[in-house]
Amino acid sequence: MKRKIDINCDLGESYGEFKIGNDEKIMSHITSANIACGFHAGDPTTIARTIDIAKKHGVAVGAHPGYPDIMGFGRREMQLTSEEAKNYTLYQVSALRGFAQAASLSLQHVKPHGALYNMAVKDEKLSKAIVEAIKALDTGLIVFAPPNSTLSEAAAKNGLRVAHEFFADRAYNPNGSLISRKQSNAIIQDPKKVVERVVKAVEDGTVVAANGEVLDVGKVHTICVHGDTPTALELAETIKKRLVRAGIEVKPVSSFI
Repeated sequence: MKRKIDINCDLGESYGEFKIGNDEKIMSHITSANIACGFHAGDPTTIARTIDIAKKHGVAVGAHPGYPDIMGFGRREMQLTSEEAKNYTLYQVSALRGFAQAASLSLQHVKPHGALYNMAVKDEKLSKAIVEAIKALDTGLIVFAPPNSTLSEAAAKNGLRVAHEFFADRAYNPNGSLISRKQSNAIIQDPKKVVERVVKAVEDGTVVAANGEVLDVGKVHTICVHGDTPTALELAETIKKRLVRAGIEVKPVSSFI
């Protein structure tokens, strides 16, 4: 049986006249789109357009909820109560699900964005609030999370499917967390290096941390490329070609987990 893998990308992050990423071109090289819900980026028109592009290319759509922080692009930490975190998640995922239904599509997954994601992977109360919101809306939704994270464990405990995610274009700390974007080595843009990391993660379940230590990332289900990485289009295209050449089937994650 062929090994299967999903390639996801954060898209729909433009806002009004401000354009981010190259959604139309990237979409043909991915299988799942994480669409901004309007809190950290995106707006109703951008959401509708992004879903239409995904539908055109046969790409599965998911909600990408973040902190209410357009000024900081959702990458600044905020302190929310469990009730606030749950309600903000409910609000954003519901919006994406509504737009998807209007386009005759089903929402496949939920992937928290930026600081919300990074805090949820280690904060039990926050991850629990996010998962409770997702479960209340639709128990069929898949949660994207790092393997062995608090978010992954919370989703599994609540009976939700979890897609273990590997970040193709982000450097890792020795403890398995992502290096802060404030550091100069946080983002990896060289397609050759990125592809080498992806193949190693998919085939061996490992990644080399910034200090040279080999980390175990377990079984990877989905590979993330950030839409606002300058070389995102080239990365997504190169990764897909390399995986296919290796005999790995690239498909939406809902088709195999």
